[in-house]
Amino acid sequence: MKTVDLLDSRLAINGGDPVRTRRWYDNFTTAEEEKDAAIRVLERGYLSLFEGSHTPDPPFSFGGGPEVQALEEEWSRYYGVKHSISVNSATSGLYAAVGALGLGYGDEVIVSPYTMSACAMAPLIYGAIPVFADVEAHSGCLDPAAVKKVITERTKAILVVHQFGFPADMDALLVLAKKHGLLIIEDCAQAHGAQYKGQPVGTLGDIGVFSLNVNKTIQTGEGGVCTTNDADLAYRLKLIRNHGEAVVGPAQYTEITNIAGYNYRMTELAAAIARVQLQKLRKLNTERLRLVNCVVDEIADVPFLQPLNVPHRCRQCNCPEGARCVSTFYVLPLRFIEDRAGPNRKRFVEAVNAEGLSFAQGYVRPLYLQPVYQRRHLFKHGYPFHAPVNEGAQMNYEKGTCPVAERLHFNELIVSEHVRPPHTAADMDDIVTAIRKVAGLAED
Repeated sequence: MKTVDLLDSRLAINGGDPVRTRRWYDNFTTAEEEKDAAIRVLERGYLSLFEGSHTPDPPFSFGGGPEVQALEEEWSRYYGVKHSISVNSATSGLYAAVGALGLGYGDEVIVSPYTMSACAMAPLIYGAIPVFADVEAHSGCLDPAAVKKVITERTKAILVVHQFGFPADMDALLVLAKKHGLLIIEDCAQAHGAQYKGQPVGTLGDIGVFSLNVNKTIQTGEGGVCTTNDADLAYRLKLIRNHGEAVVGPAQYTEITNIAGYNYRMTELAAAIARVQLQKLRKLNTERLRLVNCVVDEIADVPFLQPLNVPHRCRQCNCPEGARCVSTFYVLPLRFIEDRAGPNRKRFVEAVNAEGLSFAQGYVRPLYLQPVYQRRHLFKHGYPFHAPVNEGAQMNYEKGTCPVAERLHFNELIVSEHVRPPHTAADMDDIVTAIRKVAGLAED
């Protein structure tokens, strides 16, 4: 098998001409429609209409203003869910979800090690212990077999991440949850519009959490939305979002565990922009998948690169007739198989980036290697790790705890964030050309 020759004088890393000199575009998804929505709010004059008390009547209310409430109704219709609760970030949404489900001291929550840090921090905020389970090499999502191994009598929930926009194996995870009486939070931050067997992610577990951060498929700069089909969970999410400790008394709501109300409220401006962005989601996802295919199809013969989660419309999951699993590719992640290439990942990425690309090595360092887990210290006196009620909880945070996640991060994964609008097929040609040039597969 031919291996990569990084000594080729035609490569930009060796002084040759790069494939691309033009800059890459940022994630611009806004246009005139968002300007009109913002002006509508500004002309109305109220940038927020939340009231941090039990106030049901407009204009100020416990549930927010007209833009917030309209967004929540439209989000529910889009995803076919009974309740949507806007928040000021997906991080806030994850924290609120853990709180609303009544999780806390003495509990264990199974989480992914290979995702954004808030997923593991959310249980810690309420005193629960995050337990890391390994991921699948082909998707980066939680591996149900690894989850099964770490379930104990203390386990109360699984926080599932649909990583990179790939639906996790929800059938297997839901079976485990039902068998052991576990709750499920779905982190859909990167998975707007993704589907598992024809059903939108975020509607399969107890609570779904979506992000509207500036880097996401649709965005408001910062923001998020929680989804649930449970009316009581929806109310608890709203209490945590909006100074719930001042509300539960007048509301005569008695289940007050974890109802330390924060300010996780979305502004009217953000909600107005989110409403417009939601209308663009299908188009943006369609274009994103078209660009993914432009790259994946043209590098299929590169022996040392394996795109994650391809084929991406159905993962041999025995879907019922007509149903599909749809991945939305928040980024394009590729596995670099070193023993098929010759050079190591670092040298290969340096070579393709010299051609004008912008690939990253790995995604995030496995979370349990962060100081908070290595030192088992977050709050004063080492809480919650050293709380008496958490004595005996699983705190396996040593290197090697999740070998697949570590292998992906430190050895195999390379990631491009530019396979998305506003880039075009011509931009994808540059990615393909650069990869094939460095791989020694360019046409003479």
